Amino acid sequence: MTILLAFAFVSGLITIFAPCIWPLLPIILSSGATGGHRKAFGITLGLMISFAVFTLTLSYIVSIIPFDPSSLRYVAVVIIGFLGLTLLVPKLSQLLEGYVSRFSGKVGLKQQQNDSFSSGLLTGATLGIIWTPCAGPILATIATLAATQAVNFQLVLVTLAYVTGVGIPLFIFTILGQRLFTRTRALNKYTGRIQQIFGLIMILTALTIATNYDKVLQVKLLDAFPSYAQFINDLESNDKVQTELNKLKGNNTTDAEMRFPSSKGELENFGPAPELTGISGYLNTDGKPVTLAELKGKVVLIDFWTYTCINCIRTLPYVTSWYEKYKDDGFVVVGVHTPEFVFERKQENVEAAIKQYNITYPVVQDNDYETWNAYENRYWPAHYLIDAKGNIRYVHFGEGSYDVTENAIRTLLEEAGNDLTGSKTDMPDEARNTARTPETYLGYARARYMADPSQFKSGTNNYTYPAEIPINTFAYEGQWTVDDEFSKAGEGAHLKMHFQANNVFLVMHPPEGKSVDVRITLDGKPISAADAGADVKDGIITITQPDLYEIVRIEGETSNHILEIKFLDDGAEVYAFTFG
Repeated sequence: MTILLAFAFVSGLITIFAPCIWPLLPIILSSGATGGHRKAFGITLGLMISFAVFTLTLSYIVSIIPFDPSSLRYVAVVIIGFLGLTLLVPKLSQLLEGYVSRFSGKVGLKQQQNDSFSSGLLTGATLGIIWTPCAGPILATIATLAATQAVNFQLVLVTLAYVTGVGIPLFIFTILGQRLFTRTRALNKYTGRIQQIFGLIMILTALTIATNYDKVLQVKLLDAFPSYAQFINDLESNDKVQTELNKLKGNNTTDAEMRFPSSKGELENFGPAPELTGISGYLNTDGKPVTLAELKGKVVLIDFWTYTCINCIRTLPYVTSWYEKYKDDGFVVVGVHTPEFVFERKQENVEAAIKQYNITYPVVQDNDYETWNAYENRYWPAHYLIDAKGNIRYVHFGEGSYDVTENAIRTLLEEAGNDLTGSKTDMPDEARNTARTPETYLGYARARYMADPSQFKSGTNNYTYPAEIPINTFAYEGQWTVDDEFSKAGEGAHLKMHFQANNVFLVMHPPEGKSVDVRITLDGKPISAADAGADVKDGIITITQPDLYEIVRIEGETSNHILEIKFLDDGAEVYAFTFG
């Protein structure tokens, strides 16, 4: 954690050189030039506090008090414009000071001068609302975790380290500006005119913010100075920082891993298996309930899965083959279907998946996550192997290690007194070890990989592609309605995904009673038949039911590509990408 805090501080420290902060510097310089040290400190502290608070808490505030967060930008525009107007029109400034003086006298407060700390604090707090820094890996992690309401104490510390780094050079810049204009004799006689020029600059800046041209300006500046972004990424992308960022994002040891550490095939005794609880439906059981108490004496494999999870789907051929091979030897598989998305709760959808994947063992619906929580599980898929006495003896998370899992099944069956004469299942382990894009959620609650997190907001909005879509990120264009679990496309809307994988799958849901066509392009060209997934016909996917659709299937070595999906009709809901 110390390493991450140090790098966050250094990243903030060099932000003064970032093109993204340059549009704000005239405002900071003008405010500092018209005040003293107290005002300079107020500007710096106001920006630090405002940026940190709104970055970390805005998603929580919006969830409690629903409002459009973009309205804060317009409040900032009014304040900046008004402050600029007071500099441009000295009489207005005098009039304002008169009102403030009379109000202060009535309420018994000591009047604050224009160069006071409180005046600077207001200016800085306003700038903190509208400032969007050039995001490297550290700041991108802060933004995405805050947007998904995954704020914790460590994230707060990293944010404080970053804004502290920002504050130091910003304060120095403000003080230098103040000294330049107050101690340079050649400029002294033009102080009034300089203030008016700065006032005009502040008004023009407010207008660029109101029209969102400040974002365009930032992109142009980054394009003009690409070395800065590259420098930040190189600085923050070392292995130690990435390890700490993964921990910050929760990609470290979980409750389940602590309780059930990997045994690498060596059978252990983790104690009695929790009972199946909170089950809302029983499938492949003729409607009869399934309990572990009734299955005692058999070897049981609990398979946590959900039917749109590609990692789960890739494990199913192994799980179903084990069941068919060993069911007569006292082996039972219980598929615990715990849904990721609302539509996965529907029994008819689960039944269709069971038929599609030739699942003949019992499947129970854990719609309320009660069994999931009883096992302290965090993964799809997850396998918990239970011996004939009812104890958990082996656990495996994710894909792979099929040979190890089958060996564990055979060992426990032999422990239970079964004489296994047949050989093991002859199926290749197809789990990939190559690096690939992580699972990517497209709903507001869990989205982490937006190319431009500042655009992504709940509700119906119009989107434009950012200038660049980095690897492992997505972006929208056109009208999209963003919900907690999914995003709904308007007619003609586009979705781009920059991925590293051979296979791309997307969970999609059509409008009720309708089908939707989507057109697929890969790397800027209509997808070829050779690269098209099983659900693509002549470059088109027709979404007829809520399901996991295979979009891309590329043979050969894993490489980077840009996938674009155009929605020819409106109303389609997209939930999550998975990659293989």
